[in-house]
Amino acid sequence: MNNPKKKRILLKLGSNTLTKETNHISRGKIEDIGMQIAALQDDYEFIIVSSGAIAAAKQFVKLENQDKDVFVKQALASIGQPHLMRIYHENFSDLGLLISQCLLSYSDFEKEQSKVNIVNTINVLVKNNYIPIINENDTVATDEIRFGDNDKLAALTAVLLNVDILIIATNTNGIYTKASINDAIPETISLVTDLKVLEKEIGDSKSSHGTGGMQSKIEASAIAKAANIETWIVNGLEDNFILKALKNEIPFTKII
Repeated sequence: MNNPKKKRILLKLGSNTLTKETNHISRGKIEDIGMQIAALQDDYEFIIVSSGAIAAAKQFVKLENQDKDVFVKQALASIGQPHLMRIYHENFSDLGLLISQCLLSYSDFEKEQSKVNIVNTINVLVKNNYIPIINENDTVATDEIRFGDNDKLAALTAVLLNVDILIIATNTNGIYTKASINDAIPETISLVTDLKVLEKEIGDSKSSHGTGGMQSKIEASAIAKAANIETWIVNGLEDNFILKALKNEIPFTKII
């Protein structure tokens, strides 16, 4: 069972947030996230769905390969995953935070027993003050069943774990109105209750590192909304973005 005294947040971190839009994982950003979790741990419990394994690998290797792109990505994910977890471990443990790794694949959500196992394992971890860091099991997934930058993985996991809020960190101040998208300061759509309205506002732009654009974030929020979970789409490049969103100090999109 969830701790009734604490709200449960599933935090989805895309590659863009973790790299701060560079070509390598930003330790400063991971430290920023850890400091916020440490500051909030009396009132919130966190589960993280993290991309970034491929970005982590690219810091260390360049694979020689003529194979299909998906195999290279899977190989890079395999190399990068332990590096990514090491960076989380080093930065979080300095703040007194404990982490664990959970690798999930799409098929895990289709089997009843797997779903029960995921819930039970993660609840034990959270109860013992470990922060589960979830990623797609990229080495066994294939192109057709990929989650799309983990947005869908985050939403399915949020529903399974009965979280209160799904926070999707991205590289914009939430979802912008179509009319203002090219303005110097685009206008954030702050509250959404009808996803059909939102569909009309979004373009099909992809982020520079991630595989998911705004479309996959809206699909993720639809999964969460069906289970009465709020989705917040927040600019993860902002320092203290979780704290600021909780205090309503920055523009972001809330889908309820």
